[in-house]
Amino acid sequence: MSSTESGAPVKPAGDTIARRPDPTRVNPITFNEIVDALASGMRDFRAAPLYGLFFGAVYAAGGILVVGTAAWLGMSYLSYPLAVAFWMIGPFIAVGLYEVSRRLEAGTPLSWPGVLGVIWEQRRREITWMAFVVLFVQIMWMYQVRLLLALFLGFQSFASFTEFLEVVVTTPEGLMFLLIGNIVGAGISIILFSLTVVSFPMLLDRDVDFITAMITSVRSVVTSPVPMVGWALIVTVTLLLSMLPLFLGLVLTLPILGHTTWHLYRKVVPEAEDQPEASSSSSETAA
Repeated sequence: MSSTESGAPVKPAGDTIARRPDPTRVNPITFNEIVDALASGMRDFRAAPLYGLFFGAVYAAGGILVVGTAAWLGMSYLSYPLAVAFWMIGPFIAVGLYEVSRRLEAGTPLSWPGVLGVIWEQRRREITWMAFVVLFVQIMWMYQVRLLLALFLGFQSFASFTEFLEVVVTTPEGLMFLLIGNIVGAGISIILFSLTVVSFPMLLDRDVDFITAMITSVRSVVTSPVPMVGWALIVTVTLLLSMLPLFLGLVLTLPILGHTTWHLYRKVVPEAEDQPEASSSSSETAA
C-alpha cells in the first residue's frame, strides 16, 4: 500500500470517478431525419385525428380572437405583428400533441382525461417557466414593433388595416419600416426557435429543468445548423400560409407540425441509457 513518509495512506492515482451522463448531449441529424419525422407526424395525425383537430382548432380560434380584438379596439394595423406574436406560442399549444405522440409511441391507450390531465399537470412543472420565456420574447417583439412604428411612421393612427398597408407599401418610410421590422422579427424568431425546438417535448418527457432544456435545444441547432434551419423555414412558411385563410389552415397544419416536432425531438435527444458515462482518463491503480 502506498503511503506518505508520515504513514498516512495515499489515494491511488488511478482512482476512477464516475460522472453523470451529459443531459444536454444531442445527436447530429440530416434532412433524412426531418423527412422521416414528418412522415411519422403525419402517421400520428391519421392515427388520432380528433386530438389533432381539437388542438389545431384551439390554436386557430386563439389567433382569430387576438386579431379580432385588435380590430375591435381600432388597432387593426397591429394585426400582422400580433399574428406573428401568436405564432410564437405554437410550441406551448402543441404540448397536448406531444403527449398524444408519446402515448402512441409507447402503446398507451389514448383518452381525453389522460391527455388533458397531463397538460394540466404541467402548471407545476418546468414548462410553466418556458411559457414565461416565450411570453418575454413576445413582449420584446411587440415593443420593437411599436418602436419601429414611432421611428419610421411617427405616432399617427390608422383607421383600418388597408390604410396602414397602403402607407407601408407606398412610402419610403413605410418600406423601411417593413424591411427593418422583418429583419428584426426574423432574428427574434431564430432565437426563439433555437430555445424551443426540442425544449418543450423534452420538458414533457423528462425530469429536467427549463435551463437544461433550452441549452439542449440550442445545442441541437448548433450541432445540425443546416437541417434545423431548413426545419425552421418549413415551420415558418407552413404557419404563415395557414394563417392567411383566417387562421383556419392551422386546424390541419398545427397537429402535423406538433407530432413531427415530437419525433424530431426523439431523434435529436438520445435516451439517458444511450449516453455514455464520463470517467477519468486513467484506469490504473497503485498497489
